[in-house]
Amino acid sequence: MVLNEAALWDRMSRPLAERLIVTPLLDPDQLRGGSVDVRLGQEFILMKRSAKGPIDPLEMAQDPRDYQERVRVPIGDKMILHPNQLVLGAAFEFLQVPQDLMAYVIGRSSWGRLGLIVATAIMVSPGYRGSLTLELANLGDTPVYLYPGTRVAQLVFHTLTDASPLYREQGGKYTGPMGPEFSKLALDRDWAAIRSFGGGSPNEK
Repeated sequence: MVLNEAALWDRMSRPLAERLIVTPLLDPDQLRGGSVDVRLGQEFILMKRSAKGPIDPLEMAQDPRDYQERVRVPIGDKMILHPNQLVLGAAFEFLQVPQDLMAYVIGRSSWGRLGLIVATAIMVSPGYRGSLTLELANLGDTPVYLYPGTRVAQLVFHTLTDASPLYREQGGKYTGPMGPEFSKLALDRDWAAIRSFGGGSPNEK
């Protein structure tokens, strides 16, 4: 079941163990209808176009600086996002999700009509806490400016029929960041099985 506005305000005023935390809310209008708007933070991870080669998930333990660059954009300044460029940003707000809730991040349609796609495949797990990493991609034909502090996405919260023990302690492998995080694909258990078959060495043509 999706939480409506009244239910969201109720969950944000409960005792700490049951409380939904989204802070700071700079404007009460950020919570309306059945969603909570989140703003763009100041830190970004840019993918280097001059990387040392394709990103190989089997070798993600290598120095991430080979593929990424971290930048900070002050409030009042802007960063340009070029067509077909992907950057990782973070929500300005700190989020803490109770064990009986989860959320989806949905890009705001006003930005989508400019070609900006936000959080293309993100689910916020029960028990998550931290600043959400947002995948920002420009699918349009024209560069777009990104301004820290602007509302770029919205959170839609759902109740769970059961608080899964899987997330009871950690809230998922991306729990705890205070800024954007690079992919943790290398932590997937699948890679051990793939390596056992000798994967990761395709013939170059």
